[in-house]
Amino acid sequence: MTLLRSFFILWGLIFLGACSATETPTDGVIDNPYFLSQDKIVDIDGLKIRYRDEGPQTAETLILVHGFTSSLETWDALANNLKQDFRLIRLDLPGHGLTGADTQKRYSVDETVMFLSHFIDVLEIEKPVLIGNSLGGLVSWRLAVKSPENVSKLVLISPGGFSINGVTEKPVEVPMMLKFYLKNAPLAGVKQATQALFSNPEKLSEERINTIQSMMLYGGNGEAFIERLNVFTLPDPEQDLANVRSPTLIVWGENDILVPSDHGAKFVKHMPNAELITYPDTGHTPQEEAPEKLAFDIRRFLEAQE
Repeated sequence: MTLLRSFFILWGLIFLGACSATETPTDGVIDNPYFLSQDKIVDIDGLKIRYRDEGPQTAETLILVHGFTSSLETWDALANNLKQDFRLIRLDLPGHGLTGADTQKRYSVDETVMFLSHFIDVLEIEKPVLIGNSLGGLVSWRLAVKSPENVSKLVLISPGGFSINGVTEKPVEVPMMLKFYLKNAPLAGVKQATQALFSNPEKLSEERINTIQSMMLYGGNGEAFIERLNVFTLPDPEQDLANVRSPTLIVWGENDILVPSDHGAKFVKHMPNAELITYPDTGHTPQEEAPEKLAFDIRRFLEAQE
């Protein structure tokens, strides 16, 4: 099943099964219970970005970039496995998490790449390792093409890239039922949607589901999700992938229902310096479903590049 078709069908089923919305949390980022002591706020191009900075400040820096409708909390388990040895910086992209909506609606892939580049510059991080899942993977490898001086290595986890279902440089119309879901984030729907991304949904806690819902409802994020889909495109990536010179580890869950796992071979075919690992019995977010294994493979990959 193709990416966008499976995406729309998945959310359509959720809509039919759960149509009750909850209240949007209040704004006040600093007072939000999800804003932790290690969280910080930085102004990037007029947008207040929440990010989290952990681990030894002198260690190699890893920047973790989440996927669509997610937030920096998706990295919690992986961070617990890596922060003793690396400096970890993770952020909420525009229109996500406690960053909230961008009043200027800068949500295209190119604009997000530019935003991430500016984030790295403002924090004065020299050649970090970029680790991105799904949308975050797409943004990470495209930044490696645009600004190779800003990237030392890449870890791409079920990344976006290849055109699917006829979608190329043109976005597709967002179905009304999907718009409803993204804007209202009913709890039952969030639970069903997130479980569908796991090969083993029993690994998904109720606490995690509640966090995802809270982040989806925060600060105009629902409308931002819709705006992002309205401008989302997947042009032919082959030439750009051939220009990615950074050493790259690609990780894919073999039971990924959102981005087909066979795309991994396509990435490796066109990238000159990439290797692929697939995880059996794992879905779209290995950082949540198999964090210990992923941490081990990231360490092995980074050590091999020294």
